[in-house]
Amino acid sequence: MMRHFAFAASLALTTALTAAPASAEDRLIDVSTKVEEGTITLTLPKPDSDGVAGRYLYVAQVETGVGSAATNVDRGAPLATGIIRFRRMGKKVVAELENTRFYAPSGSAAQQESVENSFPTATLWVGEIAETAKDGSISFDIAPFLAMDHFGFAQQLGEGYALNKEGSLADPARVRVFPENAEFSAMLTFTAKDAPAELRNVSPASGTIALWVRHSLVELPAQPMSVRTDPYGFAFSVPRYDFSAPLGRSMLTKLAERHRLEKTDPTAARSPVKEPIVYYVDGAAPEPVRQALIDGVGWWAEAFDAAGFVDAFRVDVLPADIDPLDMRYNVVNWVNRATRGWSYGPSIIDPRTGEVLKGSVMLGSLRVRQDILIFQALVGSGLTDTGDPNDPVPAALARIRQLGAHEVGHTLGLAHNFAASSQGRYSVMDYPAPRVTLVDGQPSIADAYGVGVGEWDKFAIRYLYAARTDEEAREMVREAQARGLRFVGDADARGTGAANPEGSLWDDFADPVAELARIMEVRRVALARFDVNAIPGGQDLPSLRRAFVPIWLLHRYQVEAAAKALGGVVAPHGLAGDAVEVAQVSGADQRAALDALMAALSPEALTVPARLQPLLSYGPATDYDYSTTIEVMPTAGGPVFDTLRATEIGAVHVLDSLLDPQRLNRLEMQHASDSEVPSAHDVTTRLLARADGLAAEGAVGRRIATTIALDLARTAREGGLSRSIALQIDGQLARWGERLVNSSGGSEEADWRRGLGALLSDSDKLAAALEDKALLPDVPPGMPIG
Repeated sequence: MMRHFAFAASLALTTALTAAPASAEDRLIDVSTKVEEGTITLTLPKPDSDGVAGRYLYVAQVETGVGSAATNVDRGAPLATGIIRFRRMGKKVVAELENTRFYAPSGSAAQQESVENSFPTATLWVGEIAETAKDGSISFDIAPFLAMDHFGFAQQLGEGYALNKEGSLADPARVRVFPENAEFSAMLTFTAKDAPAELRNVSPASGTIALWVRHSLVELPAQPMSVRTDPYGFAFSVPRYDFSAPLGRSMLTKLAERHRLEKTDPTAARSPVKEPIVYYVDGAAPEPVRQALIDGVGWWAEAFDAAGFVDAFRVDVLPADIDPLDMRYNVVNWVNRATRGWSYGPSIIDPRTGEVLKGSVMLGSLRVRQDILIFQALVGSGLTDTGDPNDPVPAALARIRQLGAHEVGHTLGLAHNFAASSQGRYSVMDYPAPRVTLVDGQPSIADAYGVGVGEWDKFAIRYLYAARTDEEAREMVREAQARGLRFVGDADARGTGAANPEGSLWDDFADPVAELARIMEVRRVALARFDVNAIPGGQDLPSLRRAFVPIWLLHRYQVEAAAKALGGVVAPHGLAGDAVEVAQVSGADQRAALDALMAALSPEALTVPARLQPLLSYGPATDYDYSTTIEVMPTAGGPVFDTLRATEIGAVHVLDSLLDPQRLNRLEMQHASDSEVPSAHDVTTRLLARADGLAAEGAVGRRIATTIALDLARTAREGGLSRSIALQIDGQLARWGERLVNSSGGSEEADWRRGLGALLSDSDKLAAALEDKALLPDVPPGMPIG
């Protein structure tokens, strides 16, 4: 079935596609190959007056991945999309990418030419013309172009990697040419003398990585899709700068990415569509995951129906004889890696209009297993596959439905909306936290995830696909604002210094501070019941250390969410004339957040139950397994679990959010105009008072206090921190250090006080200590949790 995006791209490939290549008279490009010589010769028509012999949409995709989450070089990943033209220059042929970012669509011919000549193109390759025919057509071997690293793989793989030209070849045997497209494949080989651990872990030969890249030349759409702009940032967009825009108006135009979807009756509020959007789930996804993906991706049919498009969205399993890189098909790829990593929802687009030509979702296969690990540790592995309301497998499949819907939502054009959790699961475009509750005093995952698209998703599809004009879309936004629908995108939600408390990753409920208190209680119960039942029977006992980490850090994302109230500012998205306004979080709410974060730094919160130390110390050590080593906390030697290191890690995580330089800078600014808001000095004073009091709380208390002192010292040296705040912190530490040095007695506490005081009082010694990256521990990876 051909997709309706103005060109019927038949990008089928090699043996995966049953359809035969087109006949010589019915091919996009005249291509001849010599397998023995390794040549792939293109013959293009006589060049025009500018020397251009051919102009195509150029698409590159990863055909075989690296299998390392650290590189993001995954099977099925789009690499490049652009308009390529082949230009004759003397005896050479030049492959160059056009610059589509700058244009003057309503300007005169002279203005359009001026803009085109004012910005550069990109030269990808210069080759030799092998033959010029009597009719003026030119022939050249494109194999060298295909075997180049146009995509920055060497940098992506890591420092030290370089393309091995001798080991990089285009394969003439894999060339296929069709009426609307030509397909080529090339093997690229990269070598490094000192490969990083994450790549030694996946390569059969240390220091050598080989992968295949698909190159496609595609006929350009004869009728480009009409464009829609998205000034709000609700959708992914293509930035273009319009030099013909009226004076006084912005030149920046954000072309919304979206599929071409047309009603059979454009004037009807509800109408069938000329051709539906169809997504296919990779058959490589095993059951029951495959069915869960079909179910979750299929949720979008409801959103399109609500927008007035009847039978506009469908989902099915990709037929076995169809190549997932075929441009005719939107595919949800099932990607395998050696370690868990992110899933993605990239699209291949027409850069001139934002039209989505192919959705190419990549779902990491290990994320569902990570969820099951967490759920088994929470409720016990014995409930797995039992059909119990707390069975970890159905809960993990519920997340897979969400994940499939989420990533496909990106390829439909939708951006993240991290405000959804604050309004009752009203969008799959958030990162949903697994909702863990206490039922009869025990953790429950019976309501871990929601079902179906939410109100925001229905609005966003209507906004993106049903609005026929930008003004009509703006009126839809005004209606949504009046209904109270909120939007918080990536820029306002990511990073420990983010300011908007209404948008966080993997948080839950409307009140982040109250939810932190609730999840801390769930964590307390989960730690109290953690035992060998956290892993399935027959599994190696050292696996308990991996299962323990997400339970110990169960509160990590809610800590980040609560911290955003400190120096918090709600800044809604809007345009001039919209009824929206910025609001600062009240001083009372900010102080409540500070109280909650201080509670998370208490010995009660950061003491590993004594009974768990031997349980987490079974041998052997885990350094033989890279995928486990990167997920666990360091031990105290061999398999001996270090409970006090866990204390430090818990403290560092809270302090990273609390002491973010941007947060402290905002507190200072807000306090200057509102004394009810805690100042940066108030925060650091409370921390030092807490550290001083913890000295008498034994080893755990001193570990927390030491971590507070060192983290404050490190924060004072952060480049993004106001120098006035840095000087305040240095002054506080110096004053405390002088007092500590004068401590008397020979107890552990007194000796610790004098030792820490000596360090804080010696600026050179302190600076040298802070240079040691191991001084404060790294927090084990958390994202993505599902």
